[in-house]
Amino acid sequence: MRPNPSPNPSPAAAARPAQNPVMGVAWMFGSSLAFIAVNGIVRHLGTDLPTAQSAFLRFLLGLVFLLPALRTVALSRFPARTWRLFGLRGAIHSVAVVLWFYAMARIPVAEVQAIGYLNPIGVTLGAALLFGERLALRRILAIAVAMLGALVILRPGLRELSPGHFAQLGAAICFAGSYLTMKKLSDLAPAGVVVAMMSVTVALFLAPFAIAVWVPPTGAQYLGLFATALFATLAHYSMTRAFRVAPVSVTQPVTFLQLIWASLLGLLMFGEPVDPFVILGGVMIIAAISYITWREARLKRGATPPVNAAKQ
Repeated sequence: MRPNPSPNPSPAAAARPAQNPVMGVAWMFGSSLAFIAVNGIVRHLGTDLPTAQSAFLRFLLGLVFLLPALRTVALSRFPARTWRLFGLRGAIHSVAVVLWFYAMARIPVAEVQAIGYLNPIGVTLGAALLFGERLALRRILAIAVAMLGALVILRPGLRELSPGHFAQLGAAICFAGSYLTMKKLSDLAPAGVVVAMMSVTVALFLAPFAIAVWVPPTGAQYLGLFATALFATLAHYSMTRAFRVAPVSVTQPVTFLQLIWASLLGLLMFGEPVDPFVILGGVMIIAAISYITWREARLKRGATPPVNAAKQ
């Protein structure tokens, strides 16, 4: 006779949210819209403010959403190694967001979005190089497909590449480094503290650069950067909720919609024509990432992040 399940589940099991793939997809859908709102606002702000100043104000204004976590930080006592990792992540992320702001103001929104999909590929390679994680043949082939997708987007030799393209490639690499550092920190500090310390350290690192090139912002620019911080917070919150109620392998494909939204945003708001090569290359990269994510889910490993996991 089959025994009855225990009427008193463990506290961990009781606290775990029920799996709901439909809600997971809905939360990820909302996250993709919020991230595109961030892209649209930054693109609209353009180059009127220096890049370092825009990035600094985005994180400084975003601290208002992290006040509860900042109180936890103030009461925490971390060893020196943890503080060094907080500082290292802040430095890497600072470079990433400055490069991203620079690229967003200078190249089409869809191209920024598509190139940004390389971030998880950078994490996979970084985990292999820095942490000794094994790269199976399937993962190597998936990475090769993603890199080929990047070449389809950029088409070097067939068109002139601008500094914005190289900036976004650098941003993808730096965001990957930020995620790898976050993976180490996740074992040493609560998630809320890790997020809050990222905002604090990025604001501190960027402050001297912002002050050096400071241009008095208008009220509309302050409002736009505050909205950027708000939508970025909503995007990360929605993404976290999605991961709590559905497997990453279910929610990952929804990130493809961001490329669709980015193409429509660029076309309708900024008059940027839809580039079929950008769409094709983006699809290739997303397909490779989705395959790697699916394999990670099968192997119950977490080395590869979902798209935008480290996005500003």
